[in-house]
Amino acid sequence: MSVSRIGEFKATEGKTDELRDFMLSIIPMILASEGCEACQLFQNQDDPSKFFMIETWDSIESHQASVKNIPPEMLSQIRPLLADSPAGSYYNPIS
Repeated sequence: MSVSRIGEFKATEGKTDELRDFMLSIIPMILASEGCEACQLFQNQDDPSKFFMIETWDSIESHQASVKNIPPEMLSQIRPLLADSPAGSYYNPIS
């Protein structure tokens, strides 16, 4: 059964466009990861600095292993763009 990972991100003031562009740039790497079934980025209509990323995986282990597909120097670029630490949880589909 598939599992979805929902991640929440909030941009530092003035960095919304940069965070959006960064998140869009890593989607192809996520989609190319073994076990990834889907990945979508969403932007909050009321507060454009808030984003959700919904990833669907064949397992939690596949998601955790996928981080190796994003170069560490690229991951370090996201830290100054974030107002808070990113949050995320795994969800099982029920319908």
